[in-house]
Amino acid sequence: MTTPYLPMDLVEEIVCRVPLNSMRALRLTCKGLYTLSKTPRFMKKIGATREGETGMIVLMDYNLYLVSVVVKGDFSAELKGKLTCLNDSDQVKISKVFHCEGLVLCILKDDTRFVVWNPYCGETKWIKPRYSYDRCQERFCYALGYVNTKFCRSHKLLRFIDYYKHISGIQSICYEIYDFDTDLWTNLAVTPHWRISSNNLGVSLKGNTYWCASERPPSGHDRFNNHLICFDFTKESFGPLMPLPFSPKYKDFVTLSCVKEEKLSALLQRFEPDPSEVEIWITTKIEAKKVSWNKFLMVDMRLGISYKLESFFIDEEKKVAMSFDKTFNCYVVNIIGEAGYFEQVDLRKSGDNNYRPCACAFVPSLMQIKQPERGQRKDQSILEKRPFDQNKLRALRLAYFTKA
Repeated sequence: MTTPYLPMDLVEEIVCRVPLNSMRALRLTCKGLYTLSKTPRFMKKIGATREGETGMIVLMDYNLYLVSVVVKGDFSAELKGKLTCLNDSDQVKISKVFHCEGLVLCILKDDTRFVVWNPYCGETKWIKPRYSYDRCQERFCYALGYVNTKFCRSHKLLRFIDYYKHISGIQSICYEIYDFDTDLWTNLAVTPHWRISSNNLGVSLKGNTYWCASERPPSGHDRFNNHLICFDFTKESFGPLMPLPFSPKYKDFVTLSCVKEEKLSALLQRFEPDPSEVEIWITTKIEAKKVSWNKFLMVDMRLGISYKLESFFIDEEKKVAMSFDKTFNCYVVNIIGEAGYFEQVDLRKSGDNNYRPCACAFVPSLMQIKQPERGQRKDQSILEKRPFDQNKLRALRLAYFTKA
C-alpha cells in the first residue's frame, strides 16, 4: 500500500481518525504508515482530542473497552469498541486495571500472570508472580511506576498484601517489587505504620503511586481513609502520611483520580446519615512528602446517586466530574456538576452481576516497554529467597483461613 499522491497533512488527518483498537492492524499494512504513527507530530494530533472529550479505558465483564466522553453542549458517551490487542484475548479475563502514562497494567482473574500493555503501540510484557493463590488474590494491591534515568524511564511494578484480622490474630504482610530491566522480583523491608485497603486501586502520577490510607492503630481496627500516602519508585519506599482536605466519617467513601498527568483529585462521598453530598478537591502542590489542596466542586447527592462513585474524572474547564459505574444490570457513565446538574448515559448491559467495574483515563503514548536482554536475568540469592519463602508460607496460611 502506498500513498504517493496525497499530501502528508491529509494522510495524517485521515489516519488519526482511525479508532485506537484498529491502529495496530493499520500500522502493519504499510511501512510508511508505521513510520508515520511513530512521529511526535502525529502523536500530538492523536492526543489532541476534540474539545471537551475524555478518553477512558473501562473494564467491563473482564474485558477492556475504549470509551469516549464528550462534555460540550449535550453530554455524550460512546463505546468505541473492545481492545483486543492482547494475545489470546478471548481466553484472557482481566480482574483489575491500572494506568501509568500510556501504559496499562492488567491483573488477570486467575492471578497466575500480569501483563503490561501499551494499547496504542500494541507492545506487551507478560510478568509471572513468584507465588499465586486464588483465595487471597483480592487482598493484593498493585502499582505501576517508573524511575527517570539519563536516557529513558525504568519501569517497576509494586505488589503487596497487608492483611490483619484483629479477632483471630491472622496477619500476612508482604511487599515486593519487580524491575522491568532485570526481570527480577525483590522483597522490600517494610514496617507499615499505615493501612491501605485492598479495594483501594491507587493512582499513578509522575512515576509514583498515591493511595488513600489510614493510620495503623495498635488495636488493629480499621480507621477511616483520612490520609494520603505515596510510594516513591526511585527510593522504593513509602513516604509519610499526608492530610486529605476533608474529614471522612465511618461510612463515607473516599477515592482518588489523576488530572492530566499533573495533579491529583480527591473525592469524598458522604453516606452518613443519608447520601447528601459529594466533595471534590484538586491538589495545588503534590510531592512524595507534601501536598496542598483547593476545593473544585460540591454536589448535592439528593440527585438520586445512591452508589459509590469509584472511578471518576474531572474537567476543570467545564467544572464537571464524570464517573463510570454499574447500576443494576447496566454499565453507565454519569456526569455531575454545579447547581444540581446530573446526566447519565447507558453504555451496555452487564453480564456478571457480581463483577466490580473500573476505569482509567487514557491518552495514546509511544512509551516503550523494556524487555530484558537474553541471559540478563539473575538467579535469586539465598538471602533474598529466605524472606520470599516466609512470605509464601504466610500467603498459604492466609489462603487457608480465608477459605475457612
